Amino acid sequence: MKMTNEEYKRYAERRAPRSQTGKDLLRAFLYGGAICCVGQAFLNLYTLFGLDADTAGTACSITMVFLGAALTAAGVYDDIAKRAGAGTLVPITGFANSVAAPALEFKTEGFITGTAAKMFVIAGPVIVYGASASVLYGLLLLLLRAV
Repeated sequence: MKMTNEEYKRYAERRAPRSQTGKDLLRAFLYGGAICCVGQAFLNLYTLFGLDADTAGTACSITMVFLGAALTAAGVYDDIAKRAGAGTLVPITGFANSVAAPALEFKTEGFITGTAAKMFVIAGPVIVYGASASVLYGLLLLLLRAV
């Protein structure tokens, strides 16, 4: 069957799945917000136990990183991410997942060449570019204040 480019384009448009951007955005917002609410609950709990704001924030961050890594190890975080989409990427648990998932995936290659070497495959570039951007912005701020 021979088709012109225009006929093929119409055929492909009819067969292509419809975009669900609005639904995906809402789902990501709700899941990401729920993760942040859990973090806020831990922050409030640690404050209730008498920790000052800085220490409670640190304890909350540690707890959320632990939960993200533990849920990744249990295989639950990936199931949540399939439904939540980008909602699981932004919170601190997404960072924990990006470190723990490659470490678990490559553990069969050994502790050094597998787990340790591959642990920052995903998170490494984020750390490098984040730190580099921080230094660049700090230098720009320093230069702008000197002028």
